[in-house]
Formats: sequence, C-alpha cells, structure tokens
Amino acid sequence: MSIKNRTRNWPVLIAALATFTAGNALAARSGDHRHGGMHGGQHAMAGPMSFGKPGKAADADRVIDIVMDDNYFEPEKLTVTAGETIRFKVTNNGSLVHEFNLGTPDYHAAHQDEMMMMQQHGVLMGDHINHDMMNTPMGDDGHTMNHDHPNSVLLEPDDSGEVVWTFTSGGDIEFACNVPGHYAAGMVGTVDVE
Repeated sequence: MSIKNRTRNWPVLIAALATFTAGNALAARSGDHRHGGMHGGQHAMAGPMSFGKPGKAADADRVIDIVMDDNYFEPEKLTVTAGETIRFKVTNNGSLVHEFNLGTPDYHAAHQDEMMMMQQHGVLMGDHINHDMMNTPMGDDGHTMNHDHPNSVLLEPDDSGEVVWTFTSGGDIEFACNVPGHYAAGMVGTVDVE
C-alpha cells in the first residue's frame, strides 16, 4: 500500500475516534456497559464458521505473513483454496494495539461492539492491553474479557502471534482489526477462496 493510500484513511480514523469518545462519555453517564455477548460466550461465535474452522499448525499447507500497522494490513487481499489450512504469522508493527480477525462483515460488526466494551472497561488502552483486566469478571454473569478466539489474535505494538485456519468454502470473508475506530479507518482486507 502506498503512503498516499495509508494517509487517506486518517480523516476517517479521526472521525471514528471522535465518535468513539462521545459514545464512551454517553455510556459512562448512562451506565450502559454492554455486558453479555461474545466475550464469555465468544467460543460459540469463534469456533467453526460458514467458511471454515480452526486448524492445527502441524496440518498447515502454507504460511502467510501478515503485518499490521496504523491502520492497515500488508497484504490487503488474500487468496486461498477451499480445503487449505493456513498458518497466519501476524506481526504488529504499529504503535497501537491491533487485531487480526477472520470473519464475515456481520461477524465483525458484532465483534466491534464487544471490543468497544473491552475499551470501556479499561482492557484496551490504545497502545497496550491491560492483561489483568482481561481476566476480571465484567458483570453479574461472571464473563471476562479474554480474547482467546481461534480465528483472531490481539497484539500489542512489536508483538506477534498466529492464527491457524482451515478454509472450507468461500463467501464474504474479511480479515479485520475490530479495535474501536480501526475498521472504520480501513483496517480490513478480503479473503478470496478458490
């Protein structure tokens, strides 16, 4: 991606962050903490999906390196084959916390709400993760903010991780960062399944 393409998203990011900040202030005043949903019950959404399922590193057909920066992925588009198991080696070269998450647009929209809740509870802190808060119960149901989905990795700056996924079919598949404001700023790519 060229510098021109990277910088064109900054106005969108600034607007998204302004919206996020206003939403946090409103939520704090109204007592809306968005409890429930994916974190705690996330394994149902993060297990097998319509386009694939968690894979095993030993079964990987190939490795794809993914670099995350502020706020884009390299590469921005992936092509895989149905039945192929991919080991994604993900590195965060940015100055902010970023996520690599495989899912459909609807999945990402739902997950963005949960990531907002993580930020509201002090788990996501812009440039780092409050790991102690991830294990703290966040509501009457005792769910926590653990981010341990097999289709996703959440990384602090200069950190790396991996996702191993077996693609079973095509569809509307994206890889995205769902940290509040990042998807809106263009931190999303596509996966074509042949």
